[in-house]
Amino acid sequence: MRLYDTMTGEKQEFTPSGDEVTMYVCGVTPYAATHVGHALSYVYFDVLRRYLEHRGHRVRHVENFTDIDDKIIERARAEGITIEELTSRHIQDYFQVMDALNVKRAYVYPRATQEIPQMLEIISTLVERGYAYPAEGDVYFRVQKEPDYGKLSHRTLEGMVAGVRVEGGTLKEHPLDFALWKRTKPGEPSWKSPWGEGRPGWHIECSAMALRYLGNTVDIHGGGQDLIFPHHENEIAQAEAYTGVKPFVRVWLHNGLLHLGEEKMSKSLGNLVTVKDALASHPPDALRLAFLLSHYRSPLTYTDEGIVGAERALERLVNALRGDGEGRADGGVDVHLYRERFLAAMDDDLNTPQALASLFDLAREINRHRERGVAVGEAQGALREMAGVLGLSLEEQARPEQKDAYPFVDLLVETRSRLRADRKWELADDLRSRLEELGVLLEDTPSGTLWRFKSLP
Repeated sequence: MRLYDTMTGEKQEFTPSGDEVTMYVCGVTPYAATHVGHALSYVYFDVLRRYLEHRGHRVRHVENFTDIDDKIIERARAEGITIEELTSRHIQDYFQVMDALNVKRAYVYPRATQEIPQMLEIISTLVERGYAYPAEGDVYFRVQKEPDYGKLSHRTLEGMVAGVRVEGGTLKEHPLDFALWKRTKPGEPSWKSPWGEGRPGWHIECSAMALRYLGNTVDIHGGGQDLIFPHHENEIAQAEAYTGVKPFVRVWLHNGLLHLGEEKMSKSLGNLVTVKDALASHPPDALRLAFLLSHYRSPLTYTDEGIVGAERALERLVNALRGDGEGRADGGVDVHLYRERFLAAMDDDLNTPQALASLFDLAREINRHRERGVAVGEAQGALREMAGVLGLSLEEQARPEQKDAYPFVDLLVETRSRLRADRKWELADDLRSRLEELGVLLEDTPSGTLWRFKSLP
């Protein structure tokens, strides 16, 4: 398996450093509802984990919650609630929508506010070694102390400084020095430290949690491309300075960003489509498929039309699982060919568009053989298996507003079957026609009557 490493800018062969793959994925800051830009990233990393497990690896997956920062403090104050109330509500929202999208739960979800002792220990060590310095209650990291600072984003200190506005009265020794600890402000939550009351900086949180739960070197560290600089760059600097171990991360994976129009989808920009809103209009599998039809490193523009297109494509896979041909067993589908194509695509930097192409080709072959009366149960099993690696359930895909109709359609289909059994053909045909007018198509098979909603317009 070859993965594209942001650090080297190349695809490289991936082998875990131990008995299990360690993977850290930067989590959400829970001050607003989870949006589809979040979903894009976590679906991609869910597929990576699923594929590694499919290949026989054990994966120790850690994902954090940044449950203290300026936006959280401001939002809680504006809503007149505690920070704990705000973050707990949005963390619950996150779990609900990720479960709906069939995203596997991580091994652990550490919260920044519960990891303060580890952060203080790291910061104290960095100060002792000269990598960090206190300044009137704040503590900053000395970027000049790390000669290879900028290696992830492929920048130099000189080049980065040229684009930085230096504010007057700053206590920093260098414009790019970043905060490890922030002194407390009136009305803000704070913790005791050797430098006074305060709270941790954003970057130190992820380093502390990754080091605690995964060790000094992490196999895979992931997140959106917007985290490369400064967040992940700073994670590397402080983690390697603290442990003395290089590399902190063996493979850096970054997904392309989801756009709404010309801008990336972002809570701070306010151009959001929440996952709950998306799932109110589209089935979960359709959202996953829409994401996976694009390579994880490519940007993607979110549109309702794009999701509807994914629904239509999904229906082709679902239809291939209807009935099994129940005919002669000879002349079946060459399942091995499609499995090999699927694995080759996934081994090539998680190329989900090509992997999906093999699934759609397999679905076409299943339909062709089934029409000839050839048994296709084995091929259908392979289709389900490979779709499962991508986290697709391939259950009947109805729009949310159609789901309430399921029991009534089942009843009408059962009634028609009884009419046919009683040889009341005219009434049975009339019921079939009425169902079709309502958008429900029936297919009579040797094993019973199957039904589905018509394709979306």
